Amino acid sequence: MLLEIRNLHVRYGNVEAIHGITISADKGEIVTILGANGAGKSTTLMSISGLVKPSQGEIIFEGQPIHQIPANKIVERGITQSPEGRRVFGILTVQENLNLGAFTATDKKQVQHTLDWIYELFPRLKERREQLAGTLSGGEQQMLAIGRALMAKPKILLLDEPSLGLAPLLVKAIFETVREINQSGVTVILVEQNARAALKLAHRGYVMEVGHIALQDSAKALLANPDVQSAYLGGKK
Repeated sequence: MLLEIRNLHVRYGNVEAIHGITISADKGEIVTILGANGAGKSTTLMSISGLVKPSQGEIIFEGQPIHQIPANKIVERGITQSPEGRRVFGILTVQENLNLGAFTATDKKQVQHTLDWIYELFPRLKERREQLAGTLSGGEQQMLAIGRALMAKPKILLLDEPSLGLAPLLVKAIFETVREINQSGVTVILVEQNARAALKLAHRGYVMEVGHIALQDSAKALLANPDVQSAYLGGKK
């Protein structure tokens, strides 16, 4: 198994946000985490990327524990995150934002190769590479956030709400690109409010409810599950 989260607990002060969850992702998978706001999905991703430290439990990546090491070292090992709300640097250009994503890289040739690949994935970014990121549309900023996360050549890409606030056509384009990224060999862990689109894209899924894993199954089985349909898919379609 590429990544294993075992009995993870996370606290914010006196409040426990995650109550002993166990999640895994294998090489080449797209795994989605579904759930209502406040279920603990983003906290789970931030724990994996080292931005939040667990109060209990383990996170094992490639057979090594990573839950106690700093976030920058986790990036160096091959896990990057595209955060909720995109969080691009608005006063920097598209190119400068992407360069920042490669801050742990040492091989300049490899960085250029990765940059060329990202511009192939997102031609819009190439067209706007000298433009300030703050002047981009929401969809373009999302492309930039994903591109920036890819600059470190991750083995695992953590995507937090990539479709948030985007028009349906753009959502489709972003998700198609995520599939392409996955097919290039990158494992993806996807947190997404658009449950139907996420399950159509993913191989497996987990449903979180207030800090617990309520359900886990293949994406196909979750799509067909009546409880999932009524709670997250707006009834059967």
